[in-house]
Amino acid sequence: MSMSSGFLTIVTPTFNRAHCLPRLYESLAQQTDRDFEWIIVDDGSTDATPEFCAAMMAQSQIPVRVIRKVNGGKHTALNAAISAVSSELVFIVDSDDYVTPNAVSRIRDIWSTHRAADRSGICFLRGTTEHDTLGSRFPVNGEIASYIEMRFNRGVKGDKAEVYRSDLLRKFPFPEFEGERFLAEDAVWAPLGLEYKMVHVNEIIYVGNYLEAGLTQGGKSYMVKCPNGAIESVRWFMSPKVDMKVRMPMAWRYIAYGLFAKRSLARHIVTSEAPLFVASQLPAGIALYFYWRRKFRSELSAAQAVGGGQRPAASA
Repeated sequence: MSMSSGFLTIVTPTFNRAHCLPRLYESLAQQTDRDFEWIIVDDGSTDATPEFCAAMMAQSQIPVRVIRKVNGGKHTALNAAISAVSSELVFIVDSDDYVTPNAVSRIRDIWSTHRAADRSGICFLRGTTEHDTLGSRFPVNGEIASYIEMRFNRGVKGDKAEVYRSDLLRKFPFPEFEGERFLAEDAVWAPLGLEYKMVHVNEIIYVGNYLEAGLTQGGKSYMVKCPNGAIESVRWFMSPKVDMKVRMPMAWRYIAYGLFAKRSLARHIVTSEAPLFVASQLPAGIALYFYWRRKFRSELSAAQAVGGGQRPAASA
């Protein structure tokens, strides 16, 4: 594992969230450990985000870089940031959230103890407040386990605060597809989780309000409208390392998304991570496709009318 210059980069993709950024900036300025850089990626905002960034940089108490790009979605903003990172670790913090005062310090403490070639990073807790955990806590504090094992096989619920090695994020970039502005982060977290493990720490360092049940109905409609990215988000769950209770419904989704993407079904199955298994799930996958096509008929029609999957870009 090679060393990068610097310790930590906090990356914030944002789209029309100028009113949220001051709170996040204040939480970063209050860090007890200032050894980090903040990269803001403005994903084509049309509000006062550029003005806020310019004013902040003129008097910032922390190192800040701003990358401005054409609107393309959160995943494209993350790719732009990661390509510019020179630090060893990357911590993604959304523009409408904030971090606890000791966040950087705790990342340093944990990584100094657990840094290893087979570790992709650290997974902390998120909270609805600094004291109330979002979703589940980890079964054992400090446990070394993969993203797949902890989040899917064991069913730990709720969004978490992941800190990843930057070299691995460059090795596993977010897939980009023309006209698709939404991509679930599992397109990267899952393949990483099949090869590397993380340290899981029962401490809240990140605060924001999220739904605990995973994708909301709106999120599922985005996946259906952006099927090529959706395929990349579920294909890795065909691995035998994934429990059957997860593999089976993911295979149904893989088949359904392939149909929404108008792919050759035979080729779609053959190029999957487990062709025989996926083929065995074909009837259920086709049924799911027709169910979703009926359920999201209006959203699909609207997306086709404007030429592809549309989403308010890089804000979570």
